[in-house]
Amino acid sequence: MYVEIQAPTRKPITVPALQAMKRDGCKIVALTAYDASFAYQLEVAGIDLVLVGDSLGMVVQGHDSTLPVTLEAMVYHCAMVCRGLRSSMLVADLPFMSYRDVDHALQASARLMAEGGAVMVKLEGGGWVCEIMQRLTEREVPVCAHLGLTPQSVHKLGGYRVQGRDAAAAEHLLDEARAVQQAGASLLVLEAVPATVAERISRELVIPTIGIGAGVDCDGQILVLYDILGITPGQRPRFSKDFLCDHGSIPKALRAYAEDVRSGRFPTSEHCY
Repeated sequence: MYVEIQAPTRKPITVPALQAMKRDGCKIVALTAYDASFAYQLEVAGIDLVLVGDSLGMVVQGHDSTLPVTLEAMVYHCAMVCRGLRSSMLVADLPFMSYRDVDHALQASARLMAEGGAVMVKLEGGGWVCEIMQRLTEREVPVCAHLGLTPQSVHKLGGYRVQGRDAAAAEHLLDEARAVQQAGASLLVLEAVPATVAERISRELVIPTIGIGAGVDCDGQILVLYDILGITPGQRPRFSKDFLCDHGSIPKALRAYAEDVRSGRFPTSEHCY
């Protein structure tokens, strides 16, 4: 007999709620999702933030990078995920070249929010991207910045490499973090940066930081859903962990991930740089 799993009743997670979580020292729990069924499971598990990442290009579509992902695909998957959520915040990636200038960024963001149901959009990079962020926030579009390893820059970076290892690179990351906050970003994802650098950035910024391979001192953590379920083809990233293997079912794995992030048990030193 099929028994429906009821999602917990809670207030929707908002931008001010995320800021309050940082202020109160409550870790933000985030995961990616790409369809309604998994989105609902994340809702039931109490995940705070759900990202429709352009990682779908690799884990769903089978590409070797995120670059082929189109805006149409992002809107399609975002709308599916939205139907599975009630209170978790929905964030969507702006795909490669969809924010190459202000007009394209505004049009793409409008589609992800109006058609896809996203509450916030995520952009990779600093520098010239700060102008785009500022113009979006001026038009009431909540923005999540993304620094460190930025997958859309894979060819420029020469691969998926840790960023900010030496002193000069670390200072540059800190400067970029200050700049995206000044540009109006409400949230910052730090990917594949040394834990000491991420801790310094998280301590200095007013906006929350979400780490992925950036140490336990970020204000929250995010992983690719398929990685924590052990179903991503190929080698799992060092910063990830197979929670399904340890807990035996998807609902238990999701709850364990949420509990480990909130308690500070994840990530450990083996998941950091």
